[in-house]
Amino acid sequence: MTLLKGLKILDFSALLPGPYATMILSDLGADVLRVEAPKKNDEGIVTPLDSFLNRSKKTIALNLKVPETVEAVKRLVQEYDIVLEQFRPGVMERLGLGYEVLNEINPKLIYCSLTGFGQTGPYRDRPGHDNNYLAMSGIVSYSGAKGQVPPLIGTQVADIAGGSMNTVISILAAYIHRERTGEGQYIDISMTDCAFALNAIFGSEYLVNGVNPEPESNFLNGGNFYGHYETKDGRYISVGSLEPQFRKLLCEGIGRSDLFELSMSQKAEDVKNFKEVLQSAILTKTFEEWNQVFGELEACVEPVLTVGEAAEHPQLQERKMVVEVAGQNGKTVKQIACPIKTSIFTPEYKHTGSAQGQDTTEIFKGLDISEDTIAEWRNRGIIK
Repeated sequence: MTLLKGLKILDFSALLPGPYATMILSDLGADVLRVEAPKKNDEGIVTPLDSFLNRSKKTIALNLKVPETVEAVKRLVQEYDIVLEQFRPGVMERLGLGYEVLNEINPKLIYCSLTGFGQTGPYRDRPGHDNNYLAMSGIVSYSGAKGQVPPLIGTQVADIAGGSMNTVISILAAYIHRERTGEGQYIDISMTDCAFALNAIFGSEYLVNGVNPEPESNFLNGGNFYGHYETKDGRYISVGSLEPQFRKLLCEGIGRSDLFELSMSQKAEDVKNFKEVLQSAILTKTFEEWNQVFGELEACVEPVLTVGEAAEHPQLQERKMVVEVAGQNGKTVKQIACPIKTSIFTPEYKHTGSAQGQDTTEIFKGLDISEDTIAEWRNRGIIK
């Protein structure tokens, strides 16, 4: 059973956040049509990322600066439930495809704009990337070690955990509202807003008590022994043994049950001493040796895995988080699975992402645009 069967999404987004959001919705059963600008000198090569983000989607390529294609999009909108766009504020309006115009065509339309800073405010027209949004959110200021350069995070937190996920949530909420009332709406998602909202623990503390979090100032950012520790062979394990019962097992695991009282102390000097003793102990065994030790102890200690090791881990294998998806050449391709699991729903992966514009002719024929017109537009380079 597909949860969103029949829901049709017109996706004008680019890069990572928007396409990731519509991929989730596609995995849930929505029909997604990706609209892209024709790329010059494109040889039809589909990268693993494109193949992943465009999974199960159809794709058309057209120049939106041309009146003919804008009119074709307006005809499409009559049949679609949702529009997602990721241009800078005002771009869709200049193209003649803003919310007010499309709402006149389809009053039930849900229209979502996903941008770095949102549709309002002094930064609305400013460009940015994930690290900029995280920097402005305050999160970076209390991450890492004191006196050191703030760390770069290996994945796009503001883009995905912020922008993509909140885009999905807002679209589904708007869809439920429309099912109840018949009313469409406009949604304004800012990745900076979304990143700021991730300050759940320490942001709430600041707003009430005025306490600004700093690096190594609290139990989750290095102010305690919670963290990563190097093993004898240069690998790392994660230690999250915060509760007393887990601290006790941690001390037993490293062969130092006598350190339990020290581990419970909140005094800065005691915390420093325990961290040093813990690191020295972890350095006495290899990564695999510690995996064996803590594999038998529920101490909230786990290995820092590579992506390859994570993909092969028994837990993620049992959860079927790597799937084989039908590719464009008849072969299957391994991809990260949809993480959403319910008692009645199994994700359906129709195919990997296709070459740009692969479905343009089919979609335009469905709008009763003649083959001669489609051929003319292709020759002019306004579609692909």
